[in-house]
Amino acid sequence: MEWHMIDAQNLAIVDREVGDYDFSPAEYEIVRRVIYTTADFEYKNLIHFSETAMQTGAAAIAARCTIVVDVPTIQVGILPQIQNTFANPLYCSLDAIARPQKDKTATAWGIENLAQRYPEAIFAIGQDHSALAILIDLIATGAVKPALVIATPGGFVDVDATKKRLQEFSVPQVWTEGSKGGATVATAILNGLLELAWLAYTPEES
Repeated sequence: MEWHMIDAQNLAIVDREVGDYDFSPAEYEIVRRVIYTTADFEYKNLIHFSETAMQTGAAAIAARCTIVVDVPTIQVGILPQIQNTFANPLYCSLDAIARPQKDKTATAWGIENLAQRYPEAIFAIGQDHSALAILIDLIATGAVKPALVIATPGGFVDVDATKKRLQEFSVPQVWTEGSKGGATVATAILNGLLELAWLAYTPEES
């Protein structure tokens, strides 16, 4: 990955503090980016990857798969990287609100609409766990089959249970365990994956 000098110095500290790990090289690039972004070394033990998450996610990005996110923070945070790499179509849940809903958050309603429109997209749910619950319901019925789900909402009420429910399905996924997480974590994961895909699928200039 390309980093400025200060980034390299900080990453050297991350590597030294992390020590030994069981991640694949690609997975570790994601984990170290999250730790660097959050300054929280606990993420070494909180981020989990399904078996094919990295390979499937990178391939989908290289194929210009649509990316759907739950909040504008992620959309804004990954847009420069998307523009500099594969120019994937990018949508935020709040782009898809058609009418007010009494039984759903605006984010959950938007994710439901976008999921039905782009059933094989990459989904990054970083903040609203109710939006993740809606997405899982759609996965359970077979209505959508995401290329990858990034599930990092933080919080205390039902959040960890919702993330654990996602693990019941074979969809490629990256998730954070417990109450920690947030849009910043999802943004770091997506930016790392975008860069890894670019390195893997773009021939080096001679």
